Amino acid sequence: MIRSTKDFWAGLIYIGLGACAIVIARDYSMGTAVKMGPAYFPSILGGLLVLIGTLSVIRSFVVPGTPIGAFAFKGLTLVIGSTLLFGAIVRGAGLIVALPLLVVVSAYGSTRFLWGPTLVMAFGLTLFCALVFIEGLGIPLPLLGSWFGG
Repeated sequence: MIRSTKDFWAGLIYIGLGACAIVIARDYSMGTAVKMGPAYFPSILGGLLVLIGTLSVIRSFVVPGTPIGAFAFKGLTLVIGSTLLFGAIVRGAGLIVALPLLVVVSAYGSTRFLWGPTLVMAFGLTLFCALVFIEGLGIPLPLLGSWFGG
């Protein structure tokens, strides 16, 4: 009966997240479109997620799609592990060491991993984050941490 399992499950996830946002926002004042209260944005965003999810579930019964592939334990483990590693070493190693490590380790979880594009992405993202977050916004993270004499 379901022709696209990806659309079906993605739609259910969107509906669930949107409904949670709406339920959580009920405890706050809504406000108006001109003077938005704290519940306004989560309620609107939650409603849009429910709408997109509903359309996706309906589409799953109409349009054929590809089945859901095997669960990618390697990719999941490397992405979560690299994120935890980044959080653990960013203060001691600094942003210019921790961020490229995060990018390379998490990219290695892909079945289409290539060194060249990964290193270019790591360099570009590190440069962007250093300029925007540390220099521009003044986030108190060291560029080079105390482990490397920073």
